[in-house]
Amino acid sequence: MYDGAVSEEISMEDEANRVKTGIPGFDELCGGGLIRDRTYLISGTSGAGKTNFSIQFIYNGITKYGENGIIVATEERPEQIRENVLKLGWDLQALEDENKLVIIDACSTKIGIPSQEKYVDVRPFDIRSMMDQIIATQEEINAKRALIDSTTSVSFYLQDPAKIRIELLKLSTTLEVIGLTSMMTCELIDESKPSRFGVENFVTDGTIVLYYKRHENVRMRSMEIYKMRGSDHSKKIHPYDITPNGFVIHPHEEVYSMF
Repeated sequence: MYDGAVSEEISMEDEANRVKTGIPGFDELCGGGLIRDRTYLISGTSGAGKTNFSIQFIYNGITKYGENGIIVATEERPEQIRENVLKLGWDLQALEDENKLVIIDACSTKIGIPSQEKYVDVRPFDIRSMMDQIIATQEEINAKRALIDSTTSVSFYLQDPAKIRIELLKLSTTLEVIGLTSMMTCELIDESKPSRFGVENFVTDGTIVLYYKRHENVRMRSMEIYKMRGSDHSKKIHPYDITPNGFVIHPHEEVYSMF
């Protein structure tokens, strides 16, 4: 049974199959890390920190564990992403220059803005186009981790929930088959539901929900591992902080009054 952090009695085989996020406090909540070559949904409302959480996973993978990464930016231009996370001490441009990270600009051309990026998805949007670019990039830099930020813009384009489910399933499965442990972000407008369109969490192997709720006159941050296939995990809601160095989860604390 889970009590506080997940039991530390993890077999060597299981540990080898784990991908550590390196996010302080998080790996302790899910048996030592994410399961390798699987896809996870990171959901949350505006301000919860979905993008920063996911980029920290990519950045730590490169700098701490020697696992190169890919970021597919569908809602922010790469230059905005670089600028935003540089404040946390994460120099993405340096990693790109070392050929350890690729940021695919899947935003600029969709809104009619010229892009000066090396990697640009210039075709009309479709999942096949995105998958082709990811596969080529993965082979080029031997990437092991990926981030799709976000599925919300993809889903708005597709509109129909049945189509969203099918196309995101194709994307999620492709990422797993080519050997990428991946995160997909998802914007929430209703925190009582784990995904925006009601299907995103069904096509991923795990769902992590970040809450940013108002309690009296202050907003409080907390997170929940909503599901994680094939792994024990915390069933409780834990507070987190976004510090000058990124996310810090508090695995031995719980949140009650917000819910």
